[in-house]
Amino acid sequence: MPNTCYAAIDIGSNAVRLLIKKVKDDETLVNKKLSKALMLRVPLRLGFDVFSLGEVSDEKTVKLQRLMKAFRQLMKIYDVTDYRACATSAMRDARNGKSIIKKIQKDTGITIEVIDGQEEAHMIYNNHIECMVDRTGNYIYVDVGGGSTEINLLVDGELQHSLSYNIGTIRMLNGAVCENVWSQMHEDLARLTEGLGEVNIIGSGGNINKLYRLAEKKDRKNLRLPVTSLQTLYEELLPLTPKQRMEAFNLKADRADVIVPASEIFLAIAKVVRSEYICVPVIGLADGIIGSLYEEKEMRH
Repeated sequence: MPNTCYAAIDIGSNAVRLLIKKVKDDETLVNKKLSKALMLRVPLRLGFDVFSLGEVSDEKTVKLQRLMKAFRQLMKIYDVTDYRACATSAMRDARNGKSIIKKIQKDTGITIEVIDGQEEAHMIYNNHIECMVDRTGNYIYVDVGGGSTEINLLVDGELQHSLSYNIGTIRMLNGAVCENVWSQMHEDLARLTEGLGEVNIIGSGGNINKLYRLAEKKDRKNLRLPVTSLQTLYEELLPLTPKQRMEAFNLKADRADVIVPASEIFLAIAKVVRSEYICVPVIGLADGIIGSLYEEKEMRH
């Protein structure tokens, strides 16, 4: 019997991703039903257009269309049975977002949904709950993107609140984050975590994964990055130009600029909720999309 394949397209503010996972038709693999078949990441950086100009430029619109055509062909090659394409913060804010989505639907047959921050937060959370070893305790689940930061508060393994803020790495580089949004996030987190005792962070997104790999002091066994280690690394990265970061830390150009604002977001949240470490499970929105597709199919059967 052929394996069932699912695909997720994540159109973010910094990069566009295609993730394909296959389901192994083996009843003994109770906890390992989905395995990665393909992961592609293309740094289109739509947010640089949107957060400075208010819309996606013609040049990047053409590139996005070409990319969706390529993704469509790859999905055919991998015999994908079901997919979902989701666009997040940049496309939410783009004046021409709806017209671009219509063009892509007409040209490629790919239907793109623009999801709000709450749904994005829920999808990432739903995927991660399966990965949690310790389901008790208090955690702030934080996904830092180019355009927004999604936050989920878990108390004893139960989701209490889902929050979304227009604070993202590319927004910050463009000076497009309002001071009152920072204040709102600080106030909300302080209020919601008051009296909870120890609260630690579960980090999601390409930047925290890279920061974890770059940090010298970390808990490799439990995939934990101490906040003190992140602070040290941030202080090393901050004074360098993006080019110097690329050379010193072997970073790609589209990571070298955003990694500093990402560190600032994680450190700001850690300070408010008094976290000692950040868990880094190396998952993101694309995994959450496939997780939800798989669950929907299982419920139908």
